[in-house]
Amino acid sequence: MAPPAAASAPAASAAPTSGTAGPLARFTVLDLTRVRAGPTAVRQLADWGASVIKIESPGGDGGLGGERHGPDFQNLHRNKRSLTLNLKAPEGAAILRKLVAEADVLVENFRPDVKFRLGIDYEQLRAVNKRLVYASISGFGQDGPYRDRPGFDQIAQGMGGLMSITGLPGQGPVRVGIPVADLTAGIFCAMGILIALLEREQSGEGQWVQSNLLAAQISMLDFQAARWLIGHEVPPQAGNDHPTSIPTGVFATADGHINIAAAGNEIYARLCQAIGAPELITHPDYATGAARSKNRAGLNAAIAAVTRTRSSADWIAALNAAGVPCGPIYKMNEVFADPQVQHLNITRHVAHPVLGDVEVVGQPVELSRTPWSVRSATPEAGADTDAILAGLGYAASEIADLRTRKVV
Repeated sequence: MAPPAAASAPAASAAPTSGTAGPLARFTVLDLTRVRAGPTAVRQLADWGASVIKIESPGGDGGLGGERHGPDFQNLHRNKRSLTLNLKAPEGAAILRKLVAEADVLVENFRPDVKFRLGIDYEQLRAVNKRLVYASISGFGQDGPYRDRPGFDQIAQGMGGLMSITGLPGQGPVRVGIPVADLTAGIFCAMGILIALLEREQSGEGQWVQSNLLAAQISMLDFQAARWLIGHEVPPQAGNDHPTSIPTGVFATADGHINIAAAGNEIYARLCQAIGAPELITHPDYATGAARSKNRAGLNAAIAAVTRTRSSADWIAALNAAGVPCGPIYKMNEVFADPQVQHLNITRHVAHPVLGDVEVVGQPVELSRTPWSVRSATPEAGADTDAILAGLGYAASEIADLRTRKVV
């Protein structure tokens, strides 16, 4: 195994932003991504300390993932520096190659053919730096019959089966309220990058990491996919009820709704005792898991008849005290007001030069000794162009000339 020192150190042109260096601080990442899946992948690396250069068109990337000063864009692109670069210009491609020579990772989510037309595909850049981990995210994969189709989260949700199992029975297909295919493709890509960096410590070489929205969405189907692959069952829509663990769902209270999850005989018995309906434990329609599944509508109605008599807060306290999983159903403002959410410290504040104090969503993973951090706000387009080019050896007059010719 190669010693840790074999990993290339960040180039001077890619020095990390101020603040505590994270565990990935020795890695330089070139971010050519747009919109969401790619930026999600890079955000995972950036929050753990990687030195990230966001490479944008000379006009900036505002509008690709929301307006630049909007909440979406600001949440996606923190902990980066911004270099504007025209990759269609020979001089722009030459600058990218200089960066690649000193980088550890490049992430792109162009349509599969674009990188080849620009001459910045994996094989071309591997010739510049054989240690480069080159990561690509696409809608449908880098080859195959749908290779050149434009990828979009909702298209992947539909083709990946998610919309067929979301929503109320008979409602028709329903999209999930977050771009789950985009987000998971990005997270899986980040995991692939980290695996490739670990493997590089043994082989000394980088490799091409690929993820796509369709495969990510199918992977996230998990047990629903297994119901078809192994059991040859086509899962239907189940609305707010869990498809297989019953009773698990949404129940009305005197002042709103709560979630109750009472899967398995033991927890089901606790629920029946806690709501004062012990007769439901031995009722022949509900006494077994199979019976509860067959008669879910009747059981849900019997439980709801009781839960409607008391407030949500009363039931949440009583059921949790009885060991029955139960919780509120929050609006977004209520999520971040919850004391446990505040205790988890999942958001961070960062100072933005235009917007002032900005609060962003952080990482859901904590390490006992090694923290993640939000060290800098999303940069303005090209904010670091001069410094990055100077780090590559360009003189001020050369940088000015590149600006005049709209290379940067």
